[in-house]
Amino acid sequence: MEVDAEKNAPAYAAHSADHALVVAEDKLRRSLSPRQVQMIAIGGTIGTGLFLGTGKALATGGPASLLICYAIVGAIVFVTMLCLGEMAAFVPVAGSFCTFSARYVDDAWGFALTWNYWFNDAVSTAADLVALQLILQYWTDTFPWYALGLIIWFLLILANIINVRAYGEVEYWLCLLKVVTIVIFIVLSIAVNVGGNTTHEYIGGRNWRIDGAPFVGGIGGFASVFVTASFAYGGTESIAITAGETRDPARQLPRVVRNVFWRILFFYILSALMIGLNVPYNYPGLNSKETSTSPFTIAFQMAGSKVAGSFVNAVILTSVISAGNHALFAGSRLLYTLSVNGHAPKVFGRLTRFQVPWVSVLFTSLISGLLFGASFIGAGQLWTWLQNLVGVSNQLSWISIGVASLRFRAGLRAQGKEHLLPFKNWTYPAGPIISIVLNVFIVLVQGWSCFSPRFSAVDFVSYYVELPAFALMFVVWKLVKKTKFRRASEMDLVTDVYTKDDMEPEEGGWSGKAKRIGGWLCF
Repeated sequence: MEVDAEKNAPAYAAHSADHALVVAEDKLRRSLSPRQVQMIAIGGTIGTGLFLGTGKALATGGPASLLICYAIVGAIVFVTMLCLGEMAAFVPVAGSFCTFSARYVDDAWGFALTWNYWFNDAVSTAADLVALQLILQYWTDTFPWYALGLIIWFLLILANIINVRAYGEVEYWLCLLKVVTIVIFIVLSIAVNVGGNTTHEYIGGRNWRIDGAPFVGGIGGFASVFVTASFAYGGTESIAITAGETRDPARQLPRVVRNVFWRILFFYILSALMIGLNVPYNYPGLNSKETSTSPFTIAFQMAGSKVAGSFVNAVILTSVISAGNHALFAGSRLLYTLSVNGHAPKVFGRLTRFQVPWVSVLFTSLISGLLFGASFIGAGQLWTWLQNLVGVSNQLSWISIGVASLRFRAGLRAQGKEHLLPFKNWTYPAGPIISIVLNVFIVLVQGWSCFSPRFSAVDFVSYYVELPAFALMFVVWKLVKKTKFRRASEMDLVTDVYTKDDMEPEEGGWSGKAKRIGGWLCF
């Protein structure tokens, strides 16, 4: 639903007359082009969760669990993105859903969520660096691959600290490469399934009928796939964090949200279906603590080409780098937001002359580097733990987005501003409510496997440590700052309104014409 300038002009003018509108400056430069934002939205967060996580999920839960859990989490993410897109198009700020939680729920909730998600991004970057070692073991396990991981880590820092255009361009081409690879994988998987494999046999649904399939590990195996799926989808919501550095966010973000449905259906669910059909859950290396084999690579091997297998493994490497690049970008912007909001030391708000939060980039990358250094305990085991931490953190973020969405709408209704929305979540109010309930249920049950057949203290911590940590940050900040729950009639619904003044000129001029009516941008 696009903004109609002529139709909504009276409403915007009346809104301006009733309120003294404050237009906030993000300070971050709006340099990400529509081309970059759309491609980042399509493939920016596709990485280890899809390329490696599906293998682990298949081994622990079986093909049916893989497909069902990825479909359920995909539906949750889609509704979550509709909620987020509605808020981000109205108030496009760098802090995105973390800022919304502080503004529409409670400042203490925003504090806890932002620090939690910043740590999530730092851990995600480390998980991608660790995954590099797992993927590289496809060729040899004698080379010190951690040295290459350190080089990649350094290159990611450079890409994020030069300027946001450098990040956007690197991400654009890496995303394009993995999108093309997934398309080829799906087409090839169909051919392999119907007989285009090394044995020239029709596979069909055979792997769903082998001993132990289609559900593996009982309820514990099924539940454990949820956290793997949450890790795979994680970061989808972070595209809204680019709102603070995106040209024309009021138009671009709704378009991004609409594309999420097709991305989930095609890249995740269809990939999960083909993996479950072609790869048996007991394939060697899918869930080993020493190594992990990508089902994508296996599919190309089944087609009879070792060279093709090496090629797709190399592409997966670039995908992992891309996901790490995006996680570092999002994490540094959240740390910058923490500083601007008074939730972190002011030093993290320092910018370069290109308006890049360089201190935040360096500190976030330092934490990622330290976590990556722990891979001496075993890359496969460490990657599993990091995956669990990130998966639960993602779920807490989705719950928070749903809560913030309900409060946001309550504020708009109380202040008579619902008609000003440039993009509306058509699932409201049922969508956010169902999403919250499902997420809470999944968070509680997904650690089932750490209790049975015997209790695993380390796995228990990786599944549930985020919950008390989040609660502790919320309670401490609330007690120290004496924050109050945001009442609908008192919510700030006028600050950080997007204006054309925040835009960066493209080559050849501005990307479009705009006029401001009552402080609001109309096209």
